[in-house]
Formats: sequence, structure tokens, C-alpha cells
Amino acid sequence: MGLTPVPNGEIATIVTSLEMRKKPPLRPVPPSPLKLSHWPAPASDKYRALFRRVGEPWLWFSRLVIPEEALRRILDDARIEVYAATDRAGIELGMLELDFRVEGTCELSYFGLVPELTGKGNGGWLMAQALGLAWRKGVERVWVHTCTLDHSAALGFYRRHGFVPYKRTVETFADPRIAGILAPDAAPHIPCLGAVRR
Repeated sequence: MGLTPVPNGEIATIVTSLEMRKKPPLRPVPPSPLKLSHWPAPASDKYRALFRRVGEPWLWFSRLVIPEEALRRILDDARIEVYAATDRAGIELGMLELDFRVEGTCELSYFGLVPELTGKGNGGWLMAQALGLAWRKGVERVWVHTCTLDHSAALGFYRRHGFVPYKRTVETFADPRIAGILAPDAAPHIPCLGAVRR
């Protein structure tokens, strides 16, 4: 059993991929004060702002650094569906992104709520929405991945909702806080071991 050193300016995480191979039985949708709104081809700045609000505590950064033309190829693709979870005032507090680009498959590419909503039952509501949208005619597999940077309950949450783990990988990347992509105080539960650019 060996340890693999990770340079101070990088982060390592264990990624677990999970899948569902058959549509789960219908269940009542848990109550929530939120509403799900479809965002067809959202404006990049609006999309990135919500991505940051939902994902910064977990070091989501990929869509913040992707070149604009590459992001537009994703957001303008009719096979990718973006939804915002909004409160009664219309403020976006969560996001759901479904990717149908692989035939017969739906990937829950991004799924999350702002941290203030954690532990209040809204995740179950959002998952019910996600599964209702994902399991459509022709879909034979729905999958998602989570990692050790996500909320500690994330893996158990996906399993409780019927996803089965099938693969584990290790991912390393440059700490986005050091480059100034995310705030220096983002994800305080994950130590930043390099000098942060101010």
C-alpha cells in the first residue's frame, strides 16, 4: 500500500461514477418551495454565475475556464438541457444539466443547489425532477459522477436514489484558488497548499 504525493499547487480527488440501468418506480415528488425552469441555450455569463454560486464550495471550475466558443457549443446543443431551480422571487438557487449526446444515455452532468439549501429536502425534489426528465423514450442508462471534493453526503444521496457505483478513478488538477479562478476562501474544508494569486 503506497502513498502518491500530490504537488502543493494541485488537488487530488477520487471520482466515483454511478449509473441506473432501468427507470425507477414512480414516487411522489417531495415538496419544495422551488420551481424548475428550463434554460434553453442560456447566456454564458448567466450560466457561469449560477455555476459558480452552486459549485464554488465544491471547487467546480471547469465551466469557468472553458473557452467561450467551446462553452457555446455545449450550451447551444439541443441535446444538452440546462435547468435552474428558482425560488418564489425567481432567484436561481440550483442547477441541473442533462446531457443526451450519447444515444440511449443521459448524463447528469451538473446537479446541485446553493449550500444554504443543503439538508432541507430540496435535493430529493431536484433529483425527482432530474429523473423525470432523464428517463424519456430511448434512454436506457442514466449516469452521474461525484467525487471526494463534493458534499460528504453526495455519494450516499445518489445511491439512495437508485444509482449504482460502477467505476472509481483518481483525478488531479491545479488548485483553481491559486490561479484566482475561484475565491481564496472557497471550499475551506479542502486545504489550499499553494500561494494564492491576489
